[in-house]
Amino acid sequence: MREKISTAKAPAAIGAYSQAILSNNLIFSSGQLPINPETGEMVESDIRKQTKQSLDNLKFILAEANSDCDHILKTTIFLSDLNNFSEVNKIYSEYFEGDPPARSCIEVAKLPKDSLIEIEAIALSQE
Repeated sequence: MREKISTAKAPAAIGAYSQAILSNNLIFSSGQLPINPETGEMVESDIRKQTKQSLDNLKFILAEANSDCDHILKTTIFLSDLNNFSEVNKIYSEYFEGDPPARSCIEVAKLPKDSLIEIEAIALSQE
């Protein structure tokens, strides 16, 4: 079983990929850039605001698949500058009550649209 997950509350895919795929109660999200889905524009170049927008986009995709941040098993965070890690961690921790998911955080040379951050996740569906 493989089902495409799509919501207008998160940015549309800008390439040949889906916002997320649901398979056997697992949700695999694509990386979420800090794009405001209402305007289609990247939020300002501030790591705290970009982290929040990326996580909000992820949250809306999970909701479309009948899930939420408490059901995330693993996230991967891509940063254009690892020096932003502590600021990202502050915002990130606000999205998880109790035990946070497993996580990897990787510095990359460049992200699409010159974003400072991109976040992807694997989560459980509640269905």
